[in-house]
Amino acid sequence: MKLFSRGLIISLLFLIILGVNFLGLGVNFYTDILWFKSLNFIDSFWTIFQAKIIVRLGVWFCFSLFIYFNLLFTKKALLKLIENFKRSDDTDNNHVVELNPKKEIKFLGFLNSNRINLIYLLISIIIGFFFSSIGANSWRVVLEFLNATSFANTDPIFNKDISFYIFKFPFYQFIYQLLSTLVIITGLIVGGVYLLSNRGGFFSRISNRGKYHLSILISLFFLLKAWGYRLDMFQLLYSSRGVAFGASYTDIHAQLFGLKALSLITIVLAIFIFINIFIKKTKLIIGGVVTLFIASLLLNTIYPGLVQQYQVEPNEVAKEAPYIEYNIEFTKKAYNLDEIEKRDFDFKEDLTYDDILSNKTTINNIRLWDNRPLKTTYGQLQGIRSYYSFNDIDIDRYQIDGETRQVMLGARELSQQLLSNRAKTWVNKRLNYTHGFGLAMSPVNRVSPGGLPEFLIKDIPPQSKKFKIKQPRIYYGELSNEYVIVNTEAKEFDYPEGDRNNYTQYNGDGGVKLSSPIRRLAFAAKYATLKLLLNDDISSESRLMFNRNIKTRVAKIAPFLRYDNDPYLVVSDLGELYWIHDAYTTSNRYPYSEPQNWGNYIRNSVKVVTNAYTGKVKFYVVDNSDPIIRTYQKIFPELFSKFKEMPADIKAHIRYPVDLFKIQAKLYSIYHMEDPTVFYNKEDLWNIPQENYAGTAIEMEPYYTLMKLPDEAEERFLLMLPFTPVRKNNMISWLAAKSDHDDYGKLVLYKFPKRELVYGPMQIEARIDQNSEISQQLSLWNQRGSRVIRGNLLTIPIKNSILYVEPIYLQAEQSQLPELKKVIVSYGEDVIMENSLELALQRLFRVNKEDLKEDKAAETEETEETEEGKQNLSVKGLINEIAKLYSSSKEALKAGDWTEYGRLIKNLEEKLNLLQEKAEK
Repeated sequence: MKLFSRGLIISLLFLIILGVNFLGLGVNFYTDILWFKSLNFIDSFWTIFQAKIIVRLGVWFCFSLFIYFNLLFTKKALLKLIENFKRSDDTDNNHVVELNPKKEIKFLGFLNSNRINLIYLLISIIIGFFFSSIGANSWRVVLEFLNATSFANTDPIFNKDISFYIFKFPFYQFIYQLLSTLVIITGLIVGGVYLLSNRGGFFSRISNRGKYHLSILISLFFLLKAWGYRLDMFQLLYSSRGVAFGASYTDIHAQLFGLKALSLITIVLAIFIFINIFIKKTKLIIGGVVTLFIASLLLNTIYPGLVQQYQVEPNEVAKEAPYIEYNIEFTKKAYNLDEIEKRDFDFKEDLTYDDILSNKTTINNIRLWDNRPLKTTYGQLQGIRSYYSFNDIDIDRYQIDGETRQVMLGARELSQQLLSNRAKTWVNKRLNYTHGFGLAMSPVNRVSPGGLPEFLIKDIPPQSKKFKIKQPRIYYGELSNEYVIVNTEAKEFDYPEGDRNNYTQYNGDGGVKLSSPIRRLAFAAKYATLKLLLNDDISSESRLMFNRNIKTRVAKIAPFLRYDNDPYLVVSDLGELYWIHDAYTTSNRYPYSEPQNWGNYIRNSVKVVTNAYTGKVKFYVVDNSDPIIRTYQKIFPELFSKFKEMPADIKAHIRYPVDLFKIQAKLYSIYHMEDPTVFYNKEDLWNIPQENYAGTAIEMEPYYTLMKLPDEAEERFLLMLPFTPVRKNNMISWLAAKSDHDDYGKLVLYKFPKRELVYGPMQIEARIDQNSEISQQLSLWNQRGSRVIRGNLLTIPIKNSILYVEPIYLQAEQSQLPELKKVIVSYGEDVIMENSLELALQRLFRVNKEDLKEDKAAETEETEETEEGKQNLSVKGLINEIAKLYSSSKEALKAGDWTEYGRLIKNLEEKLNLLQEKAEK
């Protein structure tokens, strides 16, 4: 009775645990459906779900059917065992040794043909279900196989389209592993039944029927093994044996031959094993297996090793040259390096101040603010409250006063982790503190007299003369990791104002509407809290927002894409905030392509745009030439939008991603070498240069800049990075990626003439350190309770020359507020440090203030020659002139040039009067 009670309790506990798990799965499934519906991506959800179910059911069915079919062949042997036990009970109870005869006979007497069938069926179903999880995780492989898109490019060894390796080869490997596992598992189960039927005997005592059955399974296994050798032939294209990744001389001339031979031997062995059912020559089969083992050792290991050691290594360059060429060609194709446009940079040191003035757009957009110290500055000046945080400072460009200006900006997000411990109540975290507010933005080159950024957008609510922020609230961002409930009766904190707080109510369509008790119950179960059911502030109009972190959000919608580490905020023309997130299609199956830790093929095929207020997500395909994204468009036709459908005000802010550029730059530092001999000897390796940041030598980061390429007429928003030769610090070339949507993604490489010495970043850093005036000043600041931070050293090509700019920040030991105090500019042999970029450039090119005044006076006389021309100025033109005069007057004031300041103010007054006259007319 106690045993029965204990068994009943264990069974109940098992059923409860099973029920809770199934309930949890059901709740997550239901809430996921609601979430995908709210985003209008339910079709993608069902596509993935159905693929998982169908593949898993298919594997389950195949496993169960094959195992059950094979078990049925063992039934006769098991029934014979039962008859023998019954007969032994009637004649001699001592026939069964070392077992309890009565219990064993009682159990075997319970079995009959129908019951054995049922037991076999249950065993097959359970084992099939256990192994079906293999199929659930392979839904992508199956869908990609069924929707494969041609690459219109073949591999050099087997002449198969690259799509075979990307989409079909993984499917064949999946099927091979599946069938091999199935045959091995079935063989073990069937062999166990036959051994049991012989009451623990060895193989020699298994009945002939059992031997025939196992022989067929073994024969089938070796047939599969022969197919496996065939698949291994294609796997050679990913070999790492040679001097370059991909099939080498040894792989093609020795390993490939060995695999072909082993495949043939294995097929013959499988046939012999099958024939042995009739000829019954077991020694012949054993000999065949031994032969296969020896052949595998010779053909797979010894022979390739001998070829490598005695044929290849003494003549490695000559033997491996064709395969090095394949590696170079296919690596460049896989990473889009074959599309790089190469140009010569006719380096000259003849830059003048007139050239500086004629490249004002480039000069005015030189980035003096480094995003690392600027993040701290933003936090101190624009954090407003302790719970607001700037997760990242991004770089972008905007049209300001009719000009394209490069800016720094960061989202002011609310981090619930920064709330005080007492404030971290359920109501505060879920109903009150729900969103961040607005952003801060500043030009890359403007500095206040105190060394702080001049903000274009600041404060709460956002204050700006250049931008109108219609919807500043950020419910979805990089720090939004907790679920919240909006549109409730509770006061939803909006922003602080003095000693009081302002409150708001959400009026968007983001999140899942809690329109029914079932939905509230489901989410209460999902988050294991009754507060969702008991809170009186939550109504049927309330909305629950979850998966709010934009990184996890987009990954949940499209888990088959790889995402960039740095999504960035954009202000639309309508004053709404959006996140742009770069997404990549990747693969690890591109033949001969040099692998990284994530794969060996990549394309920036998708831009993901997320509304910071509603959380709505759009996936825009920006690279239709990519076969992988075209395959996914076939699988998920409702998920992707065309690039031309992206709103123009969002399209104006797409930029080439840093993560991809770094991958390409690192590979191109090797794969610019196209001659196999040069590549083998690594004669022309490049390095990504180092720079001095905050007293430490670090690898230079790619940087965005707005500039005119040497042989182009218009300024472009570029991402660029210089290269230096290995073990040398002089600059040898620089790579730029275009970001403007009309030529987005185009890569241009400028190579310096080898006869010219062009200083590299670390050489400039060394010259800064060697400059006695500069080094003394920096050392003095470091000794007075302050910390000097040397920012990014920027390499700025202008005409056919290179200008170097490095900002210097000063941070007090007791403060977290870095201030921009100096700007170092270097050109040719000169290194200058001044209070501003303008003054540094003037000193660098030895421009006298008197000359500047005469030039400005001449410009003024030219504009004031005729009163008629002045009167004919349009209102828009006057406003632009007023803005320029105001900006120039501020610069004169900052420089302490009071004469120039007075002249500009007088001119400004005249323009304002003229504007007033026109307005009165």
